[in-house]
Amino acid sequence: MNDFDDLKGSIRTVPDYPVEGVQFRDITTLLQNPKHFKKMIDGMTVQWAGENIDAILSIESRGFIMAGALAYNLNTAFIPLRKPAKLPWQTFSVSYELEYGATDMQIHQDALDGHKNLLIIDDLLATGGTVIAALELIKKFDKKEIVGAGFVVNLPDLGGINKLENLGVKSKFLLEF
Repeated sequence: MNDFDDLKGSIRTVPDYPVEGVQFRDITTLLQNPKHFKKMIDGMTVQWAGENIDAILSIESRGFIMAGALAYNLNTAFIPLRKPAKLPWQTFSVSYELEYGATDMQIHQDALDGHKNLLIIDDLLATGGTVIAALELIKKFDKKEIVGAGFVVNLPDLGGINKLENLGVKSKFLLEF
């Protein structure tokens, strides 16, 4: 039994959302339970404690939920990676494919000033496309190191974990489906 099986049991599966054939793992049901939310944040904090992290970058929007709390616990900066037209200052942008569409990701051009060692946080790892887009965005800055990428859920059958491993990105997650 995994230490986080109770968290897994609290995640709702929504079939055929947002398109037919996708089994959407909805973490909002986990977030509604304060005990589970705390256990999720504490578990992710333990995973990354002791690492040299200057900033946590997180992907809109569910990743923000755990990344803000994790940044607080690890005493690091929090940097949002946003959808187009959500950031008010000058941005860098990359386009990328999702398993069910395409979009862009943006970051303020000055967001990583003073931050070198970066951790990427998102709620779920599927194909890895979103994290790979984040890595491409980070390449627009000079001399940044990726400490790793953290997730609540990994969907290993979709291959994202292997893609990140092949790119040399250390990845950690609490549970798998």
